[in-house]
Amino acid sequence: MTFPVDETHDPALQSWVESANEPGHDFPIQNLPFGRFRRPGEADWQVGVAIGDQALELRRTGLIKNEGMKHLMASSLPARGALRLALSRGLRLGSGQRAAWQREALVPQSEVEWGLPCEIGDYTDFYTSLQHATAVGRLFRPDSPLLPNYHWVPIGYHGRSSSICATGHDFPRPVGQLRPPGADVPMVEPSRRLDYELELGAFIGRPNPLGERIAMTEAEGHLFGLALLNDWSARDIQAWEYQPLGPFLSKNFASTVSPWMVTLEALAPFRAAHVRPAGTPEVLPYLDSAANRQGGAIEIVVEAWLQTFKMRLAGQAPQRLSQANYRDAHWTLGQLVAHHTVNGCNLRSGDLLGTGTLSGPEPDQAGSLLERSRGGEEPITLAHGEKRTFLEDGDTVILRGFCERAGWRRIGFGSCRGTVLPPRPGWPRGGPGSAG
Repeated sequence: MTFPVDETHDPALQSWVESANEPGHDFPIQNLPFGRFRRPGEADWQVGVAIGDQALELRRTGLIKNEGMKHLMASSLPARGALRLALSRGLRLGSGQRAAWQREALVPQSEVEWGLPCEIGDYTDFYTSLQHATAVGRLFRPDSPLLPNYHWVPIGYHGRSSSICATGHDFPRPVGQLRPPGADVPMVEPSRRLDYELELGAFIGRPNPLGERIAMTEAEGHLFGLALLNDWSARDIQAWEYQPLGPFLSKNFASTVSPWMVTLEALAPFRAAHVRPAGTPEVLPYLDSAANRQGGAIEIVVEAWLQTFKMRLAGQAPQRLSQANYRDAHWTLGQLVAHHTVNGCNLRSGDLLGTGTLSGPEPDQAGSLLERSRGGEEPITLAHGEKRTFLEDGDTVILRGFCERAGWRRIGFGSCRGTVLPPRPGWPRGGPGSAG
């Protein structure tokens, strides 16, 4: 299926929220992403929409009653379209809604506490970037970086949702079992090779019943929107534990997601043809559709920025480490949904599907430090002289994303921010024979 371009995408639209009209702002009236926040002193999370530097609480507009975010996400596509249209018309310059909404429903984003965009049920992380899979595979299998199944099946694993946190969450360096280079036995230590992963997260809107697969022609209709996702990874713990069943403690200690879900409706002007590389086998029929070939890709630029502790002390701005484009992903959103349910798996409203690390072919397009530093062999020199192969305590990673195309208004995703703290005291020290 396809999401149409309509009057809500008109690049000439202006809002009575003046900050939304600033060139390059992430949240113009053409965007209208959904999220949850609470005002100072409130206990409950409120469903809202970003407009400029403000958040609009939907319950106070009268457009919804007391529905939670999952109820909204599970609504029909016509109902979603009608809500987007009502929001767009109410926020336009000259709207009769201005006085009431400005007085009752609008709050500066700088004054609210962010929650997760929705309550997240299950979490599946995929491996959609051919460049990332090839670069990482080459570190371990130089002669055959891609495993035979990669071009045929969207590779994924089930992660843990309880440790997914909203932007701004700081977390201690993870501790786990690892085997340092040259050691014969493993140790329990704080990770020495902590990494970020530059990803997007797709949220399920409409569920499917257990036992009923979702066809490619309907797959995107079960998605609600996208956010930025940082799936922090302890590479040394991962290297020791991942065979034969994949990541475990190396990834379940923390993941960070941005607060706003940019809807598939808002992304309609930024669609692109999905083209597989020359020499790549055609997908199996259940992963194919004419609409996916014609517009299954989406032009979303994603970036990772780093600000070290020393940079913050000196008042220095973060430095960009990588930039990639989701257009280049090997597997599309529709294919992820169709494959996830081909066996009858039931997806539920609020489930999160990660794209996996997004990378491009150039060094500055690597979506992780594992790739950028070539497994720690080539340190990155930052602009002020510090070096990094992996993250150090006090480092803050900021993910950003945006869509821009000639003839359309640029829209963005906000930011996804997290800081690495020192490991908590009291972790079990020592190797074999140690009491810890």
